Amino acid sequence: MNRITRDDIIKAVSGADEVTIAQIIGTGATVDELAEAQAWMSNDEPMLNAGRPLATGRVRELVDILTELEPEDDDPGEPGPAVSSTE
Repeated sequence: MNRITRDDIIKAVSGADEVTIAQIIGTGATVDELAEAQAWMSNDEPMLNAGRPLATGRVRELVDILTELEPEDDDPGEPGPAVSSTE
């Protein structure tokens, strides 16, 4: 198993900045572990249904790093117009 390279990360992770790339390389992960982390990120239910244990070790570290790249679900985006009540 070969450790992941900067080029591997650039190909696999869109939006990865230099800090994220360094964090991923710092885990000592392999390309297969990055692929597994991405599978957990995209949909964990099929993996659980297949009897896979929850991600641990380097794969868990990668999931944590990749989670930081995901947009926030509760981010309301741009503020809308102010609404006032006239009673």
